[in-house]
Amino acid sequence: MARRNTKPKARATPRRSRFRWIAPLIVLISVAIVAFSVYLLGLDRQIRERFAGARWALPAQVYAAPMELYAGLSVGENELLHELGRLGYREDPRLATTGSYMPGRGRVDIHVRAFDFWDGPQAAMRLSVGFSGDTISSLRSLDGEASPAIARLDPMLIGSIYPQQGEDRVLLRIEDVPRLLPKGLVAVEDRHFYSHIGVSPRGILRAMVANLRAGRVVQGGSTITQQLIKNFFLSSRQTWARKINEAFMALLIERHYSKDQILEAYLNEVHLGQDGGRAVHGFGLGAQFYFNKPLSELQPQETALLVGLVKGPSYYNPRRNPQRAKERRDLVLGVFREEGLIDEAAYQRALLAPLGVDAGRTGGVERYPAFVDLVKRQLRGQYRDEDLTDEGLRIFTTLDPRAQEATERRIVETLPELERARKIPGGTLQAAAVVVSAEGGEVLALVGGREVRYSGFNRALDTQRPIGSLVKPFVYLTALSQPDRYTLVTPLADEAIELRLPNGQIWKPNNYDRKLHGPQPLYMALTESMNLPTVRLGLDIGLETVMRTLHAAGYSGDAPALPSMLLGALPIAPLEVAQMYATLAAGGFQAPLLAIREVQTKEGQPLSRYPIQVRQTLADAPVYLTGWALRQVVARGTGRGVHAALPANTVVAGKTGTTDDYRDSWFAGFGGDRVGVVWVGRDDNQPTGLSGSSGALPIWARIMNDIGVQSLDPIPPSDIDEVLVDPASGLRADDHCAGAETVPFARGSAPEGWAPCADARPFDPSSWWRSIFR
Repeated sequence: MARRNTKPKARATPRRSRFRWIAPLIVLISVAIVAFSVYLLGLDRQIRERFAGARWALPAQVYAAPMELYAGLSVGENELLHELGRLGYREDPRLATTGSYMPGRGRVDIHVRAFDFWDGPQAAMRLSVGFSGDTISSLRSLDGEASPAIARLDPMLIGSIYPQQGEDRVLLRIEDVPRLLPKGLVAVEDRHFYSHIGVSPRGILRAMVANLRAGRVVQGGSTITQQLIKNFFLSSRQTWARKINEAFMALLIERHYSKDQILEAYLNEVHLGQDGGRAVHGFGLGAQFYFNKPLSELQPQETALLVGLVKGPSYYNPRRNPQRAKERRDLVLGVFREEGLIDEAAYQRALLAPLGVDAGRTGGVERYPAFVDLVKRQLRGQYRDEDLTDEGLRIFTTLDPRAQEATERRIVETLPELERARKIPGGTLQAAAVVVSAEGGEVLALVGGREVRYSGFNRALDTQRPIGSLVKPFVYLTALSQPDRYTLVTPLADEAIELRLPNGQIWKPNNYDRKLHGPQPLYMALTESMNLPTVRLGLDIGLETVMRTLHAAGYSGDAPALPSMLLGALPIAPLEVAQMYATLAAGGFQAPLLAIREVQTKEGQPLSRYPIQVRQTLADAPVYLTGWALRQVVARGTGRGVHAALPANTVVAGKTGTTDDYRDSWFAGFGGDRVGVVWVGRDDNQPTGLSGSSGALPIWARIMNDIGVQSLDPIPPSDIDEVLVDPASGLRADDHCAGAETVPFARGSAPEGWAPCADARPFDPSSWWRSIFR
């Protein structure tokens, strides 16, 4: 009998258990979809929030004062050509575009750029400037228009106020960009930009092959859209995670914005180099940084150089690697020709052209960092930081590029000369200088150290050093404010003095030459910068009274009124010294020193104006008398070395200053239109061996010569009388008195008696009878 199969029969698997893995999969996929959606939504929100607003954040632009051209202006042809070169104008016989010029015989023809000034726009114009010697004799329109009475050159952009991360740019609108740039950029960087959706599969495939062969990410295959995403949102690290983020963000940004909007943002965002601590972003700033002119004036070879820099601004840096940059430029020019953007003739001309990079921009955050530092400080408290770094404000300043250039050049040239002459270790001397207008209080030039292109410690604003004998004019001014007691010829005792100070120490000042000279007329004591007569005078009129004069002149410190202040033991910054001497130069009228003329929005709407605010803080008669004495300081006293640099018959006033152990060398003075202050010393406060006349004075005199300082010709106030006096006796004199000179006096204070040498004394009958019957 057959055996019965006892093996249990297999049970059919229920359908539900067979597909039970599907549910977790669906959940997993759903979670992934949700997570991916959240991820995309996050990216999308980030793009919409940041790209729509922050992409147009624009640093404030800081402009110098423009050169104004008019008949009678004391500017020669060479000086005008130098200014045009500084502004990036180029020579062109046809004056085909703005920013061009052509010199001729006794004239310079200019195609002046249009510019929106603080007081209204000036249209572009073609202008012929005629010269007679070193003076402009005529302005003539070359456009058939009426000849203007005055024309301005566009002001120089001297700096920006950008965020702490150091990004700067000049904003461009794509409709204003020359056609060659966007078309050439697309041809070189992303040929299929207008047809892809933000990523290029072909480029990605090519990059993947290269990356797989290298075993790491070495190539990106990025489109312009992806490059914009990387520059704007992501780091530059070559990782798979960043590339994935970049691709998805590129797809999303293409969904929200047009191709032209994306390209416009790229033109403004792309990194084109480094200027010290400032990153140069965008082609607008790139044109200025490399060629010192606006983008609209670039030639094909210059545009090609900027486009070539996109691939690697450091590697192709034209200042550091000119040959490498030229090869890259020429390669880009070849693409321009292949794409029909330039013809063969233009291509051949461009190949032969030099790089043309502005040699003056060799580094540094600002063109004039010390001056821009002053601008920032004067804006502080009036504007928020984000207003200055994001809103594209236009800040018009008082800086005169010609005065600034002369001040920088003389400091850079003279300090090494002084070091060699005095056997001072090279590079250890420092200097600061300020030049201001004599009446308006406008800061025209400011230098904070010998490394004029680099920001750092600004000695013109922050170095608080004793001013030495620069304080003496204010001591004598205080005395001359009491005409019933003191005049310019009042004899002052030159005798030794000992004073016990509040701390118990004995102070025994000495004259510079450590000699005693006997009684001195007041003006001669100042002319020769004698210490002992000055101390005695200051103690007699009162320390607090002298301190009030200093404050009225512009001193803002709170130093105690001690006897040592009479010899300049007052730490004051050069800018504040300039304020004090500007008050003297303006006849006792004080105008707070300003570096800013106006602040506007990027659309040109005024925000703040900075009008000249003048008030009289010192009486004009004693100021005039003090100014007369300061002219004697330069004519025959401690400042007489000034005349070695200035043209003959140029009258200026000034004062030397030297501190103990020759640690600080000062000179402060003024002509008819300019006030200047120069300090020379060491940051470690070690002696330099330089007096005011041997250190600061030569720099001051050379600066004033370079800027053509006007000769002083002051008009005496109505209550000043000029009287011929005998310096020896301080009495009235006539032509029979040898060495007699005309001295001004406050009305009613001139001497009434006659000097023994005078024959013009009034007739005295008793004297006549005595001579008869002797």
